[in-house]
Amino acid sequence: MTTAPLGPPLAAKKPVERLHHNDLFVDDYEWLRDKESPEVLAHLEAENVYTDARTRALAPLREQLFSEIKARTRETDLSVPVREGQWWYYTRTVEGQEYGIHCRAPISGPDDWAPPVLNPEAEAGTPGAEETPAAASLVDRAGLPGEQVLLDDNAEAAGHDFYALGSFDVSADATRLLYAVDTEGDERYTIRVRDLTTGENFADEITETGEDALFEPSGRYLFYTTVDDAWRPDTVWRHEVGTDPASDAQVFHEPDDRFWVGIGLTRSRKYLLIEAGSSVTTETRLLDTGDPTGDFAIVWARRDGVEYDVEHAVLAGEDRLLIVHNDHAVNFELVDVAAADPNGPRRMLLPHDESVRLEGVDAFRDFVIAEYRRDGLTQIAIASLGTEAEASAATAGTDAPAGAAGPLAFTELAFDEPLFTAGTGANPEWEQPTIRFGYTSFVTPSTVYDLVVATGERRLLKQQTVRGAYDPARYEQRREWATAADGTRVPISLVYRSDLATPGEPAPTLLYGYGSYEISIDPTFSISRLSLLDRGLVYAIAHVRGGGELGRLWYEHGKELEKRNSFTDFIDCARHLIDTGMTAPDRLVAEGRSAGGLLMGAVANLAPELFSGILAGVPFVDPLTSILDPSLPLTVIEWDEWGDPLHDPEVYAYIKSYSPVENVRDTVYPRILAVTSLNDTRVLYVEPAKWVAHLREVGADVLLKTEMSAGHGGVSGRYARWREIAFDNAWILDAAGVHPLP
Repeated sequence: MTTAPLGPPLAAKKPVERLHHNDLFVDDYEWLRDKESPEVLAHLEAENVYTDARTRALAPLREQLFSEIKARTRETDLSVPVREGQWWYYTRTVEGQEYGIHCRAPISGPDDWAPPVLNPEAEAGTPGAEETPAAASLVDRAGLPGEQVLLDDNAEAAGHDFYALGSFDVSADATRLLYAVDTEGDERYTIRVRDLTTGENFADEITETGEDALFEPSGRYLFYTTVDDAWRPDTVWRHEVGTDPASDAQVFHEPDDRFWVGIGLTRSRKYLLIEAGSSVTTETRLLDTGDPTGDFAIVWARRDGVEYDVEHAVLAGEDRLLIVHNDHAVNFELVDVAAADPNGPRRMLLPHDESVRLEGVDAFRDFVIAEYRRDGLTQIAIASLGTEAEASAATAGTDAPAGAAGPLAFTELAFDEPLFTAGTGANPEWEQPTIRFGYTSFVTPSTVYDLVVATGERRLLKQQTVRGAYDPARYEQRREWATAADGTRVPISLVYRSDLATPGEPAPTLLYGYGSYEISIDPTFSISRLSLLDRGLVYAIAHVRGGGELGRLWYEHGKELEKRNSFTDFIDCARHLIDTGMTAPDRLVAEGRSAGGLLMGAVANLAPELFSGILAGVPFVDPLTSILDPSLPLTVIEWDEWGDPLHDPEVYAYIKSYSPVENVRDTVYPRILAVTSLNDTRVLYVEPAKWVAHLREVGADVLLKTEMSAGHGGVSGRYARWREIAFDNAWILDAAGVHPLP
């Protein structure tokens, strides 16, 4: 029997001085950055042993939570097939196997746009109902009739502690497969090409690539990205299949450290795109795919602060570029320009609306889709490129974006829940007559529809199965608004079991937050969350400034020298839940991950008295050290998000004022769990390791759990992931007082 440690590991102090803007900071724990050091690895392993010992009493609960996730999930399943060319493409899973199997089956004919599904009534009928025997037998068999297995991730993952599939692309003639894999968790990919007629891989193999790779339409060439020493995608290459990668042609290089580079292809397959983008500026280049070895041409030359996305459409027989941009339009607007003269006259299609954040458009031969956000909720609208009658029949709905001055009349899809998330899914075909979109909410499992644009018919294709007695009527979802100190109203989304939450009786509550990069945390369904709700926990999301829920200005007022708004908004949301009697400080747990982990670290220092526990996943808790070092991944591009402390003393002082590592103080902290990964290239493990060491100095009850073979997203494999979730959720329940340790 292993003897439990008598006390937590205490990291040695090895002072390193950091001097910037006449400010001297002594960093006692910078030595933990050396992941090759046996001393560092031994310290992380000791932390894992201590965390295991401290949470051993939760092992039965963890196993129960894992079993509940497993029991509610249909383990042998397949995704809704997506048509591309002459094939239906889909991924299926098999009970007992960690990873998916990527497959295809032939279409029945050129007019076959109705994907083969298992059993719509069983799939999307009464939630919780068991499938019919016919549906179960169909899903348990080896895929669809005529199936070809393209890639079995289980076979590719064999012998590796970690496995992640990156780019996955089939050539337009359907004879070649490009796929990229990461077996370390550090987001360094190896590209391989498979001949789908023989099932054998080509000899050429491209290592150390970025995450973007694709075929141009002929399938003769593939384009991919590589990264610089700071792990910034900065170069696009062209590779001819079957040749030595050493002879690959460099297509584009971005010298500005603020910009990342990506490669794409329009749905029409007429243009290849290279997009160079910082956090606030973009520049796109186009190349006609008829000449894949030609030169890319700039659409709009970069201008600081102007972002834009490009789509290709054919309007009135003319090649046009649809451009969503924020040039004097803070919430973005949609214009189109002649593809042959992008800097010529702009025609307005969707004008700027201060109450609507336009997020993107998708163009097809016969229609255009707009996705946007209003009142914190996602929306979808459609404009037909056919007759006026077809446009008006697209679907019933109201409150679409303001009318366009151009040829497009958008009609919004209508949804009937107070909180929901809707967005377009996989729609690769230029000539398809339908739109694939997804819908979910806190109480509605993930649902897939096809919309027939010409008629407005919605075809229900699949709804995520929840095995067992799941009844959505037992759960309530709603929105509340907290008032921040400056008078700003901050939305809070909540879901709970209505029979377990009594008004006026404080309930155990988990408050989640993020608040960076204009990323919105939208209401979605979660099987694992049911185990929390069914134990009486209230789940809440604080939609703090810095996210994108309420438009571009919501983001702008939570970044750089206004970043503190994110932290104080979260605290005000917590106080709102306490003041209204929803919860109490002895049963309120906070959670955030990555940049949301920074939120957790700042909140822990600013208002520790409001929480009984704080869970910080891969947390960005040493931001000043990281953003001062341009050699680290992400740093220079991050200056547009956080400010540049290396060159600006005001920014330096501001970040130092909230950096969790620099502001640990002698106070009573709530229980804290920090979870990280050794191979994370986005937020290095050293940040939470240093934070935990500082917290230990003031006697905080803090645990550090490091995945030794994983990256930013945690462990790979669905069962391993479920166990990771069960670990976190058991700790949350315990910290909220639902399952106290003996």
